[in-house]
Amino acid sequence: MKRYEQVCLGLFLLLAPLWAQQNNSLQPAAAVGGPDNTEQSDTRMLTPPPVSGQAYPVKSASEERSNDLRGGVVFTSAYTDNALGALSGPPLSDISYSVAPTIALDETTPRLHSILTYAPGFTFYQRESERNEADQNALADIEYRLSPHLTVSGRDTFQKSSNIFNQPDLTSTGSVSGDALGPNFSIIAPIADRLSNYGNLALTYQFGLNSMIGAAGTFSNLHYPDPAEVPGLYDSSSQAGSVFYSLRLSQMHYVGATYQYQRLLSYPTEGTSETQTQATLFFYTFYPKSTASISLSFFGGPQYSDTTQPPIFPAQLQVPPVKAWTPAAGVSASWQGHLSSLAASYSHVISGGGGLVEAVHMDNVSLSLRRQITRTLNGSLSGGYIQNNVLGTSLPGIYSGHSVLGTASLQQRFGQHMALQLGYTRLHQDYSGVTVLSSAPDTNREFISFSYQFSRPLGR
Repeated sequence: MKRYEQVCLGLFLLLAPLWAQQNNSLQPAAAVGGPDNTEQSDTRMLTPPPVSGQAYPVKSASEERSNDLRGGVVFTSAYTDNALGALSGPPLSDISYSVAPTIALDETTPRLHSILTYAPGFTFYQRESERNEADQNALADIEYRLSPHLTVSGRDTFQKSSNIFNQPDLTSTGSVSGDALGPNFSIIAPIADRLSNYGNLALTYQFGLNSMIGAAGTFSNLHYPDPAEVPGLYDSSSQAGSVFYSLRLSQMHYVGATYQYQRLLSYPTEGTSETQTQATLFFYTFYPKSTASISLSFFGGPQYSDTTQPPIFPAQLQVPPVKAWTPAAGVSASWQGHLSSLAASYSHVISGGGGLVEAVHMDNVSLSLRRQITRTLNGSLSGGYIQNNVLGTSLPGIYSGHSVLGTASLQQRFGQHMALQLGYTRLHQDYSGVTVLSSAPDTNREFISFSYQFSRPLGR
């Protein structure tokens, strides 16, 4: 932990002198503080996706809402043909029922944009009633402008559930990001208690008309309260820090560089596996002029890793550290039109194990598509392919594998408050060293949900 604390302290010392500084080289912009004092769009820089730490929007522009209080309740029933994995005998099917009240506050002021969402709930299983669980889903997404040129943003998501798909908004599982430091939650266990948490805190400072610097810190945690439910999968956690410089060449072209540090931990049955990485990445983002919101980003550069493995039991054999230089690269694109949205990305990076015995080389392809077919009918497609190759294990290939996931759904609204959603998920996971997944790699899930929602504008 000492190394990570040193990195965080360095980032703080680097940016602290800039906190109160006001650079007069910027073009004059209207002051921030009242509804009529909006900053000129040609002076404020955007934060490119490779360093923003944010996911691309999954809704079309016509579905975006702000400055309102939203609430409601969602009833969901789902059938899965692989409820527990084939630990003893063939896979077992099951039907689940869940209810989730939701409350969300979305507020926008000249300085602040905040989204706070909380959705507790209960999930019941028809056959495996011992897996019944109280669910928790929470999201906090805040961006605050400390000054016209200094912005702090933070995001935190938390989920406690026996099923990763059991979220109030089923389409949220298709989030796509252009960042190189996102968490690895790609390995999906059957019905089992699971807690996951991911947070990001970022500070950006535009010190010139076309120049910006920033720093960010991220963390993630994955915890299985009962390891007996998921043999072959383990808890994991990560901490990361980064600094970046971004240069705006024109209104459409951004280039820059970032330094990133990660500390990735996995907790197998005996000991702890730790991987530390350092990377210098260069990025380019293109924002074409259009009535829709469009971006295209690339990043790439060298990444160094140092993996320390626990002793091999029961012989207590010490395993030497594994050190290597590898390339890191990625590309992502987003398009948000009036009735449709599309986001896609590919990345090749070192990431947390996501439940495996150690950190991994991860190749991740993600896609999310949403379309408003009619005024009351929406359709969505999301999915991805993830290859996880364990870094330092003394048994190469045993714990490596890949996942293929796809979800399609239709949502029909009835009036202003009620909606019905139908969907299908197909999941294939090939991990020969993970007991709970190896014998039954395929899962099919059909779901239906009925929701009642209301919205109240703020400040009226």
